[in-house]
Parts: sequence; C-alpha cells; structure tokens
Amino acid sequence: MILVTAANGNQGNHLIPRLLEAGQALRACVRSEESAQSLRSGGVTDVVVGDIADSAVMARAMHGVDKVYYVGPTLHPEEREMGFAAIDAAREAGVKHFVLSSVLHAILTDLTQYEVKRDLEEHLLSSGMEFTILQPANYMLRHRLKPAVERGRFRLSWALDRYQSMVDLSDVSEVAAAVLVDSDRHAGATYELVAPGRYTAHDIAAVISEVLGRKVAAERIDADEFTAASMGADHEIRFPYHTSAARAISKRYSSHDFTGNPHAHVAARP
Repeated sequence: MILVTAANGNQGNHLIPRLLEAGQALRACVRSEESAQSLRSGGVTDVVVGDIADSAVMARAMHGVDKVYYVGPTLHPEEREMGFAAIDAAREAGVKHFVLSSVLHAILTDLTQYEVKRDLEEHLLSSGMEFTILQPANYMLRHRLKPAVERGRFRLSWALDRYQSMVDLSDVSEVAAAVLVDSDRHAGATYELVAPGRYTAHDIAAVISEVLGRKVAAERIDADEFTAASMGADHEIRFPYHTSAARAISKRYSSHDFTGNPHAHVAARP
C-alpha cells in the first residue's frame, strides 16, 4: 500500500489518478473532510483525515503502509518538525520506501524553506529506510498566470532579467508515480525535476503573449505586495513566516539565477 500525504493538493491531484490507473492500493492523508470526500469521489477508498502535526494521525496513516510519498505543508513554520516526525513514524511503522518531495537546490541556506527541505533530506538519509528524493524546480501553476490573462501583466516579485527553470506538475506526478510503482529501480536516487529551457520573466511574458494573441508585459512587484495579494494587508502581523520567506525569495532570485538540468528528469521516467 502507498500513502500519499497532502493528497488533495497540487501534486496529489495529479498523482492520485496515475496511481489508481496503475492499480496501486492507496491510502490518502488529508486535513479536511471536504478533501476526503473529493478523493473518495475520485476512487480512493482509504482516507485518513487529520493534521499531520498530530502524532496519532501520522501513526494511523503509516500503519500497514509499504511506501510513502511525503509532501510537506508549504511555508508552514513547523514544516521541519512535521517532516522529521513523518519520517520517524514511517520508520517505526516498518515502511519500506519513503519518497520525499523536496525542492531543487535544497542546499541553499539563505532560503528558510529550502533549508528545511535540506534538513529533511538529511534526516531521511539517516533513517535506515530505502528512499528516493525528488527535487522539482518552480512549478508552472495556473493561478500565477491570472494577472497576465486578466490585466496583461505577468507579475513576479524578483528581478525580471534573472533566469529560472520550471517544471509542470503533470511531469512531476509522472516521475513520482514511476518511482512509487517501481521503487526498487529508484532506491537511493535523488532526481532534479526540471523542464527544458531557462526563462526570464520577459521570456515567459512573450510566450503568454503568443498564446493569448495579445501583448502581455512582465512586471516586477514588491515582495510584500505579492504576499498581501494572497495573505491580506496585515500579512506581516498574521503570517510573519510567510512574509519573511517571500522577502528572502525575492532577494535570492533577484541576485542569482535559479536553474537546473532536465536530463535527470528524463532518466527518472519509466
């Protein structure tokens, strides 16, 4: 049996159908009953509902599981502790193979959320379990294109002339499914998941312009403005961790390119 955490999130929505199609026995772990109902309607019969920060929930989710695909909570101030606890719970439950969703270049220490992923990778390597680590580049997400479609502006909170690598969630799920179905082949591997090409914000805006058939311009916005759009004007008070992370990303991506190589992605595919 395979356990998928955050099973109704960005990755889970792409991965779960692939695993079901492959005939895999699944258990999904989600935070809300609403998410659980969505998964059940999609064919997942074994769903654990609860906060993965709760050790009892994690123990229940891991019981009887052979493999785990762990997606941690994005930008959660306790992401490190929750990840450590998940790895420990998997080991104690006798999980045979643990697949960690990490991030490209997790060795970066000036980005807190990357450093957390690095620490989780180290903890997993020291766990004694078989493992595979997936390190995806920045995701191509539809909601990030909303201002471009609605207002003709592709907005980023870092320097527009810096290059970045990206990857589509569907491609990430393809690799994740292959790793989970044929785990022995991918045991001990760490894969960078990167799509071909390196793009500045201006390059991306040009692609969007071509697809829409009208001019879309790249626009840089302040990191706090970017955070306020999703968290509210009082984000610095209510969500200090998110605010700090957004500022760090803006600083890092404005002073350095963020690129990877697509060849490992190809090698990881079945």
